[in-house]
Amino acid sequence: MPILSIITINYNNLDGLKKTLESVINQTWKEFEYIVIDGGSIDGSADYIESQSKYIDYWVSEPDKGIYNAMNKGINAANGEYLLFLNSGDHFYNSQVLEQYHSFANEYDMVFFDEYRVGDNISGVVKFPAEIDFSHMYTSSLSHSNTYIKKSVFDVVGLYDESLKIVSDWKFCILALFKYNCSYLKVDGFLSVFYLDGISFLQDNSKERNQVLNEYFKPFLNDYKELVSNRLELNKNRSLLNSNRFKMLKEIEETRLGKKWVSLFFRVYIVLFSKKKLKEVLK
Repeated sequence: MPILSIITINYNNLDGLKKTLESVINQTWKEFEYIVIDGGSIDGSADYIESQSKYIDYWVSEPDKGIYNAMNKGINAANGEYLLFLNSGDHFYNSQVLEQYHSFANEYDMVFFDEYRVGDNISGVVKFPAEIDFSHMYTSSLSHSNTYIKKSVFDVVGLYDESLKIVSDWKFCILALFKYNCSYLKVDGFLSVFYLDGISFLQDNSKERNQVLNEYFKPFLNDYKELVSNRLELNKNRSLLNSNRFKMLKEIEETRLGKKWVSLFFRVYIVLFSKKKLKEVLK
């Protein structure tokens, strides 16, 4: 049984598929299984896959019911102990990443890496924390193209929810971590490059996320929303305290003249406030 099964799903994205497949073929460590699930593309993808079939352990090109149906087909076809979804258009960070990082797929239920993102004229790094708390998954997610998932975890959590169009991989992760307490390891580094043109990034996913949260975590949501609001207010106040304007005012206050001005200001304020209170009492 191979340690790792790499799964690529594709639909009418021949250019992206070529980029993905070439990055898999060019890996210096090759002790993996490679699976390609095509949704019956009509753009030449199937012919290209067939032309590269000597590098592919299993492939199929047939109509499916969407992204997560295709990913589930890949899971069912996989023989590896760990699975990695490198979907059409994404590619490995370089040709040595599997040689460098394959050994981490040996103990934990999930092993995740940082994410290198690329968009139109921009690029950036998303650093994931070593300890994933609920607040992280509430607002963000793990990157499936930078996460090894032990195949047996799908027996516990279930396959990807095909009734969801955008957030089924997020649902899988949040349930794995906070309902089933799956073990995980964070590794500093990048497995792949993620492009900001996918459906999960571009479309509003709030409706589906709220649906999942209300189904599985409803008793905690009101308290959690209040916690998030308080945290935002705290961060806002911290930002104010660290601002140059506040530091300048603090320095002025600490001078002899500054202390006199502050004292005068509060005296005037107290007098005015006291007069206001007196008027209210005499009404």
